Amino acid sequence: MLEPQRQFLKQLLEAPSPSGYERPVQDLIRRYAGEFADEVRTDWHGNVTAIVNPAGTPRIMLAGHCDQIGLLVKHIDDRGFLWIHAIGGWDPQVLIGQSVQVWTRSGPVPGVIARKPIHLQSADDRKLVPEIKNLWVDIAATDGEDARSVVAIGDPITVTLGFRELRNGMAAAPGMDNKVGAWTVISAAERVSRQHPHAAVFAVSTVQEEIGLRGVQTSAFQIEPTLGIVVDVTHATDCPTIDENQFGRVKIGGGPVLYRGPNVNPVVFDQLVERAGEAGISVQINGLATAASNDAAQLQLTRGGVATGLVCIPNRYMHSPVEIVSLSDLDQAAELIARFCLAIDATSDFTP
Repeated sequence: MLEPQRQFLKQLLEAPSPSGYERPVQDLIRRYAGEFADEVRTDWHGNVTAIVNPAGTPRIMLAGHCDQIGLLVKHIDDRGFLWIHAIGGWDPQVLIGQSVQVWTRSGPVPGVIARKPIHLQSADDRKLVPEIKNLWVDIAATDGEDARSVVAIGDPITVTLGFRELRNGMAAAPGMDNKVGAWTVISAAERVSRQHPHAAVFAVSTVQEEIGLRGVQTSAFQIEPTLGIVVDVTHATDCPTIDENQFGRVKIGGGPVLYRGPNVNPVVFDQLVERAGEAGISVQINGLATAASNDAAQLQLTRGGVATGLVCIPNRYMHSPVEIVSLSDLDQAAELIARFCLAIDATSDFTP
């Protein structure tokens, strides 16, 4: 991974993008893609598309959603505490004790999510499994009027953002799901732009995947792609308590994961494997027996049907503040997708 690409990734992970509030990340993507794309456009839904060789044939859509899970201010009580609803699928237990940022119109407001101290908990308290409805955010307001002077109903909240590089080429951050996917498709398009593609490549940073695969539907309808690749994270199983017999063998640092199954066009899958072999890129194969729980499910069903591939980045501790990925897996995924796009021309046939 080149240093400008590393810095771009770091910037993405340090910017907020809960579903419905993706603009800070999309602004970064627009600026970065503007350096290489023939055209960069944003639709009214918020999807950002970087286009390379727009007159080419066929039309390839690369989709990586940029939105992360978050919280939303639902109520501000008279003591100044913020009561919240979830944006996306949280395990409430990982939220307790977290530092958070409330993203207001005038800038971020720091706060914390906590609970009654252990000293004051009864035996029954300690047995309770927390729910989002029982959690609140403390911004150190003196009362409700003070809190309402800086925070509004509907303001989004994230855990405190940041990017930490770990040993062995790994990194941890909130929002790896799925800013790494947005990074991968934009980086793949950048690599394609340095060559002479026959195909038109539309790299889309899609929005609102975490609340119903929404942005991919609207962007794919506009683009009308013939084929597409979705990039998302997938569960790494190389850590304690996860059963490989149920979820497959997926290792961080083992390369991107290519999925097979009814959501994936078999010709797209075979060509991805072939391109990986030619380039010496390590890939991992996993099976998916149903529609994916990501943008691939909707992309495949766009208009008359899109020949869809699914490339995933192994991720430990998904939907938590400490998601871990390998930077080499991202880089290899971007390289593989770029090589796939460059091998496609008007004669390519993806009939199963």
